[in-house]
Amino acid sequence: MANLAVTLCGVTLKNPVIAASGTFGFGREFHELYDIGQLGGVSTKGLTLEPRLGNPVPRIAESRGVILNAVGLQNPGVEHFIEHDLDWLKSTGTTVIANVAGKTLEDYERICARLDGLVDMIELNISCPNVKSGGMAFGIQPKMVEEVTRYATKRLKTTPLIVKLSPNVESISLNAKAAENGGANAVSLINTLTGMAIDIERRRPIIANNTGGVSGAGVKPVAVRMTYEAAQAVQIPVIGMGGITCAEDAIEFLMAGATAVQVGTANFTDPYAMPKIIQGLNDWCDRHKIENVSELTGTLQLNGK
Repeated sequence: MANLAVTLCGVTLKNPVIAASGTFGFGREFHELYDIGQLGGVSTKGLTLEPRLGNPVPRIAESRGVILNAVGLQNPGVEHFIEHDLDWLKSTGTTVIANVAGKTLEDYERICARLDGLVDMIELNISCPNVKSGGMAFGIQPKMVEEVTRYATKRLKTTPLIVKLSPNVESISLNAKAAENGGANAVSLINTLTGMAIDIERRRPIIANNTGGVSGAGVKPVAVRMTYEAAQAVQIPVIGMGGITCAEDAIEFLMAGATAVQVGTANFTDPYAMPKIIQGLNDWCDRHKIENVSELTGTLQLNGK
């Protein structure tokens, strides 16, 4: 048996496989199928200071090899999570990563302060529109990435901060470096790409919000490339995600420079996807005589070099 444990921001994970935010809720439904304590970690449904109902329906659409979603951060709010879900999630033995979002810099500062010391890590969703900057997402410009990261870290005394990067940018390397400069302990990527699906009979977008975030197997090559570029740009750990459906996919991200990976859309098509990926990682390492899965991180060798 290979040693699948990895260290991320000073926290030891049983393995590098983390449930991606927005695809796993708070873990209760999946725990009815298998013990989620076997996972490396769970990144919670995105949390905001106040409860949110999300966007109007329809807000999910399928396309070939991907899905689009415009759920709109529907969640019960951070206080409800702390009161009703946090202790239970901790009791499973998995690493708890609170994914958080806000409309203003002050929102991020306040929610991080509220969760500091209560969870193992906080993951900053910066693909949200900044209402004080004309609706532009916090994660678009490097300057804004650094600023929102600094605001979030202001009130964090003990909890490591992960900044989740948007792929809808000019340079993922610059944005990863901006997060590092702002005080991030790690970056995760990619968040969803922006896309559209059209009902050709109605001649209207399928999703009520018109556009949505694209995820699923079809985005993996883009995500692997961006993970590699981010890992080359920063000294802090990188968490890779985007289209992972099997152990071989996860290994690509590790070789590209990721310390850990997150699995999202695959959980919708196969609720046992993550336990299968964990087992597959172990089997692959055993076949290749790899004693520690961490040995794979950053081992990609480019052609011509």
